Amino acid sequence: MKNSFSIVVDTSCDVSQEYLKANDIKVMPITFMLGDVEHEMGYWQNITAEDFYNALGDGAIAKTAQINPDAFVASFSEYASKDEDVLYLVLSSGLSATFQSSQIALAEIKETYPNCNIYPVDGIGATILNTALLEMIVDKRAEGLSAAETAEYIDKIKHHVLGFVTVDDLMYLHRGGRLSKLSAIGGSIIGIKPIICIEPDGTLALKSKVRGREAALRHLATLLKQSLAPNATVDTIYISHSNCEDDALKLADIVKADVNVNRVVIQMLGPVIGAHVGPGAVVLVFESDLTREQYNNTFFVK
Repeated sequence: MKNSFSIVVDTSCDVSQEYLKANDIKVMPITFMLGDVEHEMGYWQNITAEDFYNALGDGAIAKTAQINPDAFVASFSEYASKDEDVLYLVLSSGLSATFQSSQIALAEIKETYPNCNIYPVDGIGATILNTALLEMIVDKRAEGLSAAETAEYIDKIKHHVLGFVTVDDLMYLHRGGRLSKLSAIGGSIIGIKPIICIEPDGTLALKSKVRGREAALRHLATLLKQSLAPNATVDTIYISHSNCEDDALKLADIVKADVNVNRVVIQMLGPVIGAHVGPGAVVLVFESDLTREQYNNTFFVK
């Protein structure tokens, strides 16, 4: 049966090639540079994760470039000319101007195709957080919802998808302009591991610091548990990592030892976000009854 609408993600959303193929999901690549070499394919088509993260660890500089309006116009035109409905899940507007570019392109396309059904959705997140949203989009399409109905659903539910990160070195985030220098220096003291929250607007904020990697992973698990009612069950936890699978597996075990979890998804953190967090990052994502704002107001001291 023909899908009711097409789904498109950018390469800030970390998802397996098998999942993309099985669910007929299209991809718009975000270009990244590693040293002087430009990579336009996204994900790991022409470089391995191990080589990428080893290069970063050895001091190589990685940069990314947003998807510009012209690229969106070309893609939107293709769908609009075929009268094809499409939902685009886009990297957080709090981290990149890519979503803004999609809005500029959509306005231009509607001058030629005023009735086109193209819906860019700001994921207010990235990596495995947008993977969680992507799975919801696929499920809603399978249930028979339209692109418009699914976009409306995701715009509401995304505020209940919480994400927390620990990294080995905050200077990668500072270098990429995602965190202040003061926060980066404060979190880069030897042995101190930062805990970062994905904020309601999709930006990043340093929330706390703990001593040691094990403590950081346990703190991530605590951030999940404290949002749950007693004996509650979490349907799925999502974990992504930048070339530190053992830590991702350890985090999964820590969570499962203390919380009822039906399913665990672990995914390598791709080069687009990996360029900004460096090797050794671990991201934990889950759906909560609380919104991000409610969680912040309840558990983080202002």
